Amino acid sequence: MGRENSETLSLFRSTRLSWPFRYGGALASVVAGVSVWGLSPFMHREPFAIFVLAVVFTARFLGFGPAVIATAGSVVAIDFFAIEPRFSLGVGGADLARLALFVVISLLAASLARQRSQAEVRADQTMERMAAIVESSEDAIYSVTPDGIITSWNHGAEELYGYAADEVMGKSVLLTVPPELAHETRAHLDMLTDGQPIDSYQTERRRKDGSLVQILLSISPLRSRKGKVVGASAIARDVTTKVRTEEALRRNEKLVTAGRLTAAIAHEINNPLEALTNLLYLARNDPSRTNQHLAMAEDEVQRIADLAQQTLGFVREVSDARPLNVTSTLEEVLQLYGPKLSAKRIQTTREFDQRCEIWGFSGELRQLFSNLIMNASEAVSEGGHLRLRVCCSREWSPDQREGVRVVVADNGSGISRRDLPRVFEPFYTTKGERGTGLGLWLSEGIVRKHQGLIRVRSCTRPGQSGTVFSVFLPAKLASQN
Repeated sequence: MGRENSETLSLFRSTRLSWPFRYGGALASVVAGVSVWGLSPFMHREPFAIFVLAVVFTARFLGFGPAVIATAGSVVAIDFFAIEPRFSLGVGGADLARLALFVVISLLAASLARQRSQAEVRADQTMERMAAIVESSEDAIYSVTPDGIITSWNHGAEELYGYAADEVMGKSVLLTVPPELAHETRAHLDMLTDGQPIDSYQTERRRKDGSLVQILLSISPLRSRKGKVVGASAIARDVTTKVRTEEALRRNEKLVTAGRLTAAIAHEINNPLEALTNLLYLARNDPSRTNQHLAMAEDEVQRIADLAQQTLGFVREVSDARPLNVTSTLEEVLQLYGPKLSAKRIQTTREFDQRCEIWGFSGELRQLFSNLIMNASEAVSEGGHLRLRVCCSREWSPDQREGVRVVVADNGSGISRRDLPRVFEPFYTTKGERGTGLGLWLSEGIVRKHQGLIRVRSCTRPGQSGTVFSVFLPAKLASQN
């Protein structure tokens, strides 16, 4: 009810009234002042107060022009009815000064009242525009109390979640949260109550029909004029299509990486297979040395088994981070690409610290190192140089987290300044038809999943060209701290 009255008052103030109504209203306020003065003996002692009020009322709702008319009418009314001798228009020096002071005070009060009225009209119009923006937004925008009770629900929220506003108003926001994520929402409400900020994050919500939707959620505290947190506002955007697209791109790049690995593994397996064939032939035709040849054949079979085990490391999926040695993981990848590097006579310098261990996902780290080594080998000309370094380090930031730094540097052609800012964008490639433009984008995603950082520096000047990728991987993930 109060909201309806406020809207009616706002409409009355902001509507452009006709001049007869406005100026007639000014005279009516003076008549009302005279009536109140006549009916109240108390007002006889201070007749100016009721007429100042009449002027302020006129200025606030009818405008400054009518307030001037009300001031003039009040002067006449006070002189005629309140100042001795009554019912005549004649004043002495002292009364004239009082009337002049009344005129000044009335006009000043009228000006202030009109300014406030105009400010309120502008505020009302701004609120109406903001409400229209929120209501017409395609994003879901809603607000809740500190206890999580929904207090507003726009059209975008109706479209995203499937609930009409009257179905959720006054109910808990947990209505849209999957049961396994309820603790997340409660924790965020507690953080907002304590005044802690919450960064935008990707999560999952439940629609009215029970289906799940991937959203990007931004939460902000709602504060009173005194700064007290009185609730929270949330903006949710449907990113289901984006998530599915990115997942499809990741699968595609994994297939590309698998194709590269297949070629490398086939080459590696071919050598022990040839040796195995020759050893079996010798064992069959040289009985005196059969045991020796069979022992050597077993060694070759073990080589093939080791290669198969390494291959499984690339494709095996793990749901949880596990402790792993970064140096050993990089060495396994480097062993697979050894023949390719040797074929181009690329000199490889290794600076490995065997103590570098982190919590991570071994299969994805192998894919990361595979992408970086493959890119470096393709950028380096025959007889070039590849430098690999693994060492314990700290993050180059105020947090200075402990972890491992992996550096992959080459003296290839380098990346131009124009291309360098875009190397981590999907589908952006400098290799023409040979590249998919997904390798470094996927690599950055793997580093981000490990809560690390990847940086790149490059130079294209002749004689000094080359590229350096620096990857920092924290020793522990934030969820383990």
